[in-house]
Amino acid sequence: MAVSLLRRDKRSAAASLKAECSRPDGRGVQLLNDLLDSVLSPERALAEAEVIEWCKCLIAGGESFDDFCKMVCAYDNATLCGLVWTANFVAYRCRTCGISPCMSLCAECFNAGEHTGHDFNMFRSQAGGACDCGDSSVMRDSGFCKRHRSTASLNIPSVPNELMMMSEHILPRVILRLVQHLRDGYSEPVSDPATERDLQKTLQQMDPLISLLEDLTKMGGATRSILTRVLANHQIYKDLCSGDLCTGEKTYAKKNYEKYLAALKGSGLVTSKERSVTSVLDQMAGASNVTILGATAGTGQMDSSDEEEQDGNQRVGKRKRVELCNSTKDPSIMDILKHKCFLEEILFWTVKYEFPQKMVTFLLNMLPDQDYKIAFTKTFVQHYAFIMKTLIKSHESDTMSNRIVHISVQLFSNEELARQVTEECQLLEIMVTVLLYMMESCLIKSELQDEENNFHVVVNCGEPLLKNNTYWPLVSDFINILSHQSVAKRFLEDQGLLQMWMNFVSFFQGMNLNKRELNEHVEFESQTYYAAFAAELEACAQPMWGLLTHCKIRETQGYTRTVVRYCLDALQDWFDAINFVDEPAPNQVTFHLPLHRYYAMFLSKAIRCQQLDLDSLLPDQEMLMKMMVHPLQIQASLSEIHSNMWVRNGLQIKGQAMTYVQSHFCNSMIDPDIFLLQVCASRLDPDYFVSSVFERFKVVDLLTMASQHQNAALDTEHERSMLEGALTFLVILLSLRIHLGMTDDEILRAEMVAQLCMSDRTHSTLLDLIPENPNPKSGIIPGSYYFENMLSAVADFKAPVFEPGGSMQQGMYTPKADVWNQEFDPIMVILRTVYRRDVQSAMDRYMGFLKQTGKFCGNPWPPYRERAPLNPSYKGLMRILHCKTLHIVLFTLLYKMSMDHQNMSEHILCMVLYLIELGLDNLPEETVEEEEMFGEERCSDSWFHGTNIATNLNHVINYVRVRVPETAPEVTREPPASTSSDTSSFVQGSRRATALNRESSNTAQVFSLVAERRRKFQEIINRNSDNAIQNADVRPKTSKWTAPSSTPQLTTAILEVRESMLSLLIKLHYKLSGKQNSYYPFWLEDSESTSRLDPMQQSHGDGTTAVERILIKTAARSRQNKCSIEEICRKVAPPVPPKKNSSADKKALDKEERRQKARERQQKLLAEFASRQKSFMETAMDLESPDSDVAMDIGSSEQQDSETVYDCVICGQSGPSTEERPTGLVVLLQASSVLGHRRRSTEPKKLPTSDEEQIYPEDTCGTAHDVRITDLQQYFKDSSCLQSVSIGWEGGVYVQTCGHTLHIDCHKSYMESLRNDQVLQSFSVDKGEFTCPLCRQFANSVLPCYPEKSEEKSIWSPYISKTLQALIEEVEEQQEQLGMFPSVTNLSKEMESVMKDIKNTTQKKYIDYGKTPGSPDNDFLFMYSVARLNLELELVHRGGNLCLGGASATTKRSCLNQLLHVLAMHMRLFRIDSAYNPWTRLTRLTQVIDSGICDDEKPEVPLLYRDISSLLLILVLTMPQELHKEHFTCIVKVLYNLLYTQAIATLSVRFSEEERTAWKNSGKLKIMCNSDKSWEVLLSHIIGELSKGKLYCASDTDQVSMLSTSVWSPQSIEYSIQQFCLPFLRTTSLLQHHLFGDDLPNCQRTEEEFGMLASYLGLLLSSLQSSDEANSSSCLEWPVAALDIISQWCSEVMTSAESHSEQVMNLLVQDPQWSLPCLLQLPENYNTIFQYYHRKACVHCSKVPKDPALCLVCGTFVCLKGQCCKQQSYCECVLHSQNCGAGTGIFLLINASVIIVIRGHRFCLWGSVYLDTHGEEDRDLRRGKPLYLCSERYKVLEQQWVTHTFDHINKRWGAHYNGL
Repeated sequence: MAVSLLRRDKRSAAASLKAECSRPDGRGVQLLNDLLDSVLSPERALAEAEVIEWCKCLIAGGESFDDFCKMVCAYDNATLCGLVWTANFVAYRCRTCGISPCMSLCAECFNAGEHTGHDFNMFRSQAGGACDCGDSSVMRDSGFCKRHRSTASLNIPSVPNELMMMSEHILPRVILRLVQHLRDGYSEPVSDPATERDLQKTLQQMDPLISLLEDLTKMGGATRSILTRVLANHQIYKDLCSGDLCTGEKTYAKKNYEKYLAALKGSGLVTSKERSVTSVLDQMAGASNVTILGATAGTGQMDSSDEEEQDGNQRVGKRKRVELCNSTKDPSIMDILKHKCFLEEILFWTVKYEFPQKMVTFLLNMLPDQDYKIAFTKTFVQHYAFIMKTLIKSHESDTMSNRIVHISVQLFSNEELARQVTEECQLLEIMVTVLLYMMESCLIKSELQDEENNFHVVVNCGEPLLKNNTYWPLVSDFINILSHQSVAKRFLEDQGLLQMWMNFVSFFQGMNLNKRELNEHVEFESQTYYAAFAAELEACAQPMWGLLTHCKIRETQGYTRTVVRYCLDALQDWFDAINFVDEPAPNQVTFHLPLHRYYAMFLSKAIRCQQLDLDSLLPDQEMLMKMMVHPLQIQASLSEIHSNMWVRNGLQIKGQAMTYVQSHFCNSMIDPDIFLLQVCASRLDPDYFVSSVFERFKVVDLLTMASQHQNAALDTEHERSMLEGALTFLVILLSLRIHLGMTDDEILRAEMVAQLCMSDRTHSTLLDLIPENPNPKSGIIPGSYYFENMLSAVADFKAPVFEPGGSMQQGMYTPKADVWNQEFDPIMVILRTVYRRDVQSAMDRYMGFLKQTGKFCGNPWPPYRERAPLNPSYKGLMRILHCKTLHIVLFTLLYKMSMDHQNMSEHILCMVLYLIELGLDNLPEETVEEEEMFGEERCSDSWFHGTNIATNLNHVINYVRVRVPETAPEVTREPPASTSSDTSSFVQGSRRATALNRESSNTAQVFSLVAERRRKFQEIINRNSDNAIQNADVRPKTSKWTAPSSTPQLTTAILEVRESMLSLLIKLHYKLSGKQNSYYPFWLEDSESTSRLDPMQQSHGDGTTAVERILIKTAARSRQNKCSIEEICRKVAPPVPPKKNSSADKKALDKEERRQKARERQQKLLAEFASRQKSFMETAMDLESPDSDVAMDIGSSEQQDSETVYDCVICGQSGPSTEERPTGLVVLLQASSVLGHRRRSTEPKKLPTSDEEQIYPEDTCGTAHDVRITDLQQYFKDSSCLQSVSIGWEGGVYVQTCGHTLHIDCHKSYMESLRNDQVLQSFSVDKGEFTCPLCRQFANSVLPCYPEKSEEKSIWSPYISKTLQALIEEVEEQQEQLGMFPSVTNLSKEMESVMKDIKNTTQKKYIDYGKTPGSPDNDFLFMYSVARLNLELELVHRGGNLCLGGASATTKRSCLNQLLHVLAMHMRLFRIDSAYNPWTRLTRLTQVIDSGICDDEKPEVPLLYRDISSLLLILVLTMPQELHKEHFTCIVKVLYNLLYTQAIATLSVRFSEEERTAWKNSGKLKIMCNSDKSWEVLLSHIIGELSKGKLYCASDTDQVSMLSTSVWSPQSIEYSIQQFCLPFLRTTSLLQHHLFGDDLPNCQRTEEEFGMLASYLGLLLSSLQSSDEANSSSCLEWPVAALDIISQWCSEVMTSAESHSEQVMNLLVQDPQWSLPCLLQLPENYNTIFQYYHRKACVHCSKVPKDPALCLVCGTFVCLKGQCCKQQSYCECVLHSQNCGAGTGIFLLINASVIIVIRGHRFCLWGSVYLDTHGEEDRDLRRGKPLYLCSERYKVLEQQWVTHTFDHINKRWGAHYNGL
């Protein structure tokens, strides 16, 4: 039966089967199964089209599949969009509507939703995703589009059973066939290339089947629910896969099943072999409990075969093995997988085949079905360990990672689902176990601290797993599920999990250890630090931030306590494992201390949000001392790295130091480290802490009062910067309040101010630089309302500035004045700078602000800022400011400063003063009496009696014993014996008097503290911890300590000091101000109280201001200090010996005299320089006024006594240009089609953004001229046609110069030197390109300057005795003369060579218009067209007219004069045959040549068809001799007559028949009076002449009658004629200006332009110019009777009209007016362009281009770099730039919003004309914010295009090698 069905038509067979199946007897189902056995037989290839066709027909049950789809879709009640996309798809994310940070929408749902004014962005999907529209667990309902609102599905009926009946029977078999195919196709190992090919083939074969399933999922809810039943039903799977089908006789099924079982074997996380291998691990158990994570299962390695191989590859010693998996609740994580339904097996194969895209898409397309989503999530979790195991082995881990995340992000973003699988499937245990398993494969022994006895293991950052971020998908999922409160809560409650997690984190503790190279530079710079920083941020810090968000309230304080406890345990284990006692190993540093940072951040959260008691969370003193060591080591190492002490380790160590403080890392790294140090400082003994800091920074030896010392730890050149580093660190430690009490708002404000003070920032840079809480759910989202408000509070927006030639600036934010005034905090800036230069930049900007506002004019010091109050828990931190050790250091440094010791700097003094001022602002609360009371007991030091800085400031220290080298000056000043008693009296209070006790030596003082620090450390370790905490503050009374055995050359000297800190401060004030007695207490002058002066008013200033501020504060804090200051100031300064004084006066006088002389010399030099500059500007660079072209326009109209002199910019010599040694102008020749793109309408064309809009090129100037020349060539003689028009509107050659000249022989040697120069140049020397040696402007040729013969240029008035007739004859005579062939000189050779260059500049197709290629007529046409193009372009640059505005608008240097000489020299070689000379036909009545000469020869072009400007150039440039101005005017007059006639003829065609008759008659009446100059007479005459033929009859068609809608009045006719004549008058005036050097006239109004130009050209008497008679006809001057010659010209048209009557009108009607060239008009919003074009298919290859681009000149859509549209190795953009712009193309790259400019063989990225609301570009649409057109930028782009200045203004050019 089944066989007969197979033979039938598929649709009818399906229909009858459907009918059978609906019967109750079950026969139909049996039949269907038989048929399916045959169709889906494993013997048949899945890829057969027949198989798929059968499936489709059977599912549709007799309908066509498309109809069936439509019917099912009608019942789709799904409210979720669920559209699945792959990588690079453009999607949207709206933060306003999103609940989950991962939400995304497809473009369709986004555009259909309401998101106006929301915070959204467009993005390119990296891994793929799915649309969340309609999913209320991920986004708010208000953001859903209309289709997916919940109400949309209410009215949809449920699907009828019979419609889906066939699907229910067929789909299980289809899925089974898919599974069988997957089983058959798989073979191990995948790493083998042949196997890989087989797998790819298997996947290709099943493509059609997967596509069919995908189509079914897209039909909607009905088919999805059937598929879910099939995929998730255990019974169906059991029946089909593991029932009798797989055992028994059916051999195929059996084999198939065995393959499946074989594949399953390796699916457990650990194999059975490995389980037995536990004995090896047991030996390690004693080593460290960090290493062991439990003791149940075996190691988590792959297979034992891999194991040996991997160990063999291991470079860093033998890898430590780590036992994995503690007592996980579910041992099945480790076991082999067991499958119970199709879904599970399909996912298994998806993993095995490494996530093929089609399978992933199919599995995701099913997600809108809720039952499926739950089943699939559980299946995914069940396979999670297996997925990760496969990922580690995969050799395409990047692609696979993306696809895993594509799936997991859809599943785990839903909190309810995440909670469910966490509870039911142990998701958290699985994840943590798998993470441990992953990292375990790349552990090595740590070398930190005690290398021999170190049992700690860390990850090896060089392993591919870390280097390639393979762990990323797993960590990303972990972070995602921790963002759900219910899941995080479960994690924090599960102590086993927390312990496993801490063990995981400890693998990163101390990784990537750096050892300082001391001898030679490291050979190989390892780049592992990238991997290390990424791993700590992603695997440790981000989960930490995720957990912290759930510890915000008091109720969760239990969680915080637990985490803190486990952190401390892990830290203790770590200290034990690395065998740490008290001192860090020298010369090593690791930047990775995640355990410290976990502890610090949870501690901060506990105090800040949960009001926990700090002491209850802190460990004992011993542990605190240990904990501070490594973070402190990092701070000291940062200073060492910046002091270049690690220079032998290469650049990478600097890279680490910069990454550590960089904005993305700082709040997970340096901030927690500093906070931890602040906590330690607040709880440890302050003297211990301070001495530790100086010892760590290796500057203890430097803190001596002796002028010389020995430092065992540091080289002298590093001492200063290390001391600066130590003091700066202390200041940061004491000033920073980020975790000590600042609110989020205050932190954000401080961060923003610090970044803005370094430099003005764009909005996006600022967003990037502000450290944001790495957890996306933190609420402070970049770009949020919160951020914008703060930004507007602290900064002003500076809109982008645009000027042509300027760089493309972006919108910037700059700090408000108040911010500089009150909030600029140098300490925050220092903390946040990645580059040290940024600190200087901030200070420079601060100085600029102070100068600008007049607050301070000198060199300011960093301003001191009052700090926010401390959280009470950290009050102890301020004890650091009140400890004797610090005071001794401050005293010593002040003393060293005042004594000018070496290695002191202003920065050190600044930090010292900062610390003193901080101390004064944070005085301890106990009163002075208490201080006195304790004084006796505490006075174990000779230095200071107490610890309060206010009292210690005025404590006078008399003598100090120092250890100095014998060479030191102090040794010679040993005081006599009698004074030693003073020394002992200095230490009366001391209870000891041994020779080396701490009494007097500052060095010993600090050293003894270091020793005491060690002793104290031991003491605390030995004592029990409770006791230690109680007694921590009590200082031991006695401390026996012997100085370390010093080198013999040290000796002890006693130094007389007799200073207090106050007296030193006042001395420093004198020193800083440069005056004796510069400080006098203001309160002595004014008896009012000290509070009169607000210290804040003194916040800006230099060192003296800082000292004064401290003295005022000191006086205010204590009466005793106030008196001391007065006393010190009253002491008279030591008298200065008079001798020295007089010499100083003399010196001062000499100095003044010398200054005066220097000033005079300078003035003289400046004057000389100015005059030179002026002369240079006049000769070469006069850019302002284009009319005074002195050096350039050689034919200046004044009498010249001598030839023009040129300066050669290479050899510097000046001289005239001669025939033998010609000088040339530096020029750039470029082909241009700018004029060809002009249109008639003044409105620019709009860029099409929909299929309805189109751009037609027919109405462009280039097309119009092409059509005209083709029409002429059809009917007239070719040589005549080629003189009747100009070409070059497209592809003409434009010549421009920078105005500099050089000898041509100098230029040749310059080019030779460029050729030999090996430096990479952005231009091609072989193509003749170079840059001007003086101004560096781009150029590619040299235009020779023609030697001037001054006697030929005589002033000539237009109205001298010669009549027009006489002049006409003179012109004719000159034409008759033979052209003089130039003698071969260097000049003529260069002129020929430049002519070749001009020809080679453009393409052949733009030169050859003749019918015989290469004919001289072509060259002739090309040459005068070059002149025409350059004149027309100059006119365009002047704004299109020659009124006043236009004249000054051009700042171009012109080289037209020289160009005309070159062209004339070549054109004179062509003799125009007198029979065809247009001059005779223009000036006399000739006999009509008998038309029967030769029938096949085409006639000449009638004069009325000719282009007048072209005629002018031909006549001027072919004159054999130098042209006189009178002859030029004569030619212009004659041509004007013809032009006027053309204007009237054109006008007459536009009239209607009635108007023509009327004008014809009215003109006849006026024939009597002055008919030659009456336009009415001429008009009437022309109408009469042209009516003789059938001309007007042909023209009375629709097209012309459209033109004649308006009624013509005499005024409108006069206006039309003037408009017709103006283009000719303008180019002619420019030509006259360049030929004869006359200044161009000016006029204010455009109406006056005609009269002004006519009189300038001598057509109109100047007396008439201003009067109303300045109409067009008054310029006429006819050589013969006007009506006769007009009749002659008309008859030429009439005789030829017969052959082409239909074209007569087109040829006769000329319209010389074109609007200025402009680019297309772009839409306001970039999204309009993007949405239409980014998915648009290319017209040529019909594919959607990877990089689509748009030509902004003509709107053509092209593929950038597309191989598909390549023609003869030219890619499409390059090809289009040649066709559309003759080598210049302007393209908008759709996917990048950037404009790319192609110029010849080079290209450059120009920038973008679309900016966001913050005035910023978004290159490559990375931010995806809405972009709007910036019209100023677009104008600049257009300006550069029109003026051909791309080459000069844009600097970054590269070769494109035709590949764009």
